[in-house]
Amino acid sequence: MFRNRKNLVFYATVAVMLIITLLLVGCAPGNDRWDRGINPSAPEAGFWAGLWHGFILILSFIMSLFTREIGIYEVNNKGWQYNLGFVLGVCISAGILTRSGKKRKKMNMAELEDIGGRIEEKVRTGLKEWLDESLREGKKKEKMEEWEEIAKKIVEKIKNALKSWGKSE
Repeated sequence: MFRNRKNLVFYATVAVMLIITLLLVGCAPGNDRWDRGINPSAPEAGFWAGLWHGFILILSFIMSLFTREIGIYEVNNKGWQYNLGFVLGVCISAGILTRSGKKRKKMNMAELEDIGGRIEEKVRTGLKEWLDESLREGKKKEKMEEWEEIAKKIVEKIKNALKSWGKSE
């Protein structure tokens, strides 16, 4: 049934999310817990219930499309306390949703130049060490000049690639 580990993880995640969704629906606004018509001694929804109902607003809305028992706002509440909790819950939920789709920070040109400088230094150091190891005798100065030219070209290519990447972000 599961061809690889990714499929297993995917289906397990979906199953866990479905179970959590069903558990959360039991805490949604509009259930019998707050209904004074059914239960005259039922408490009114307060701050914490409002906070929770605001936090699960999206889930409650989706579920309310399929059933009349679930609402998005509990009408049997304590007033401003419930409203405050509800608004805070909506804000927290909206903040989490907006952050989840946030792109990574764009680098400015100074940061890209700094990265380019560090790469340049590493390339030069690495090439010099390699050259020293490979050329123990003879035309070291001529070879050094050739490798310096190659290093400059490599560094320039890397810097240009970083700049174009930074502008495209």
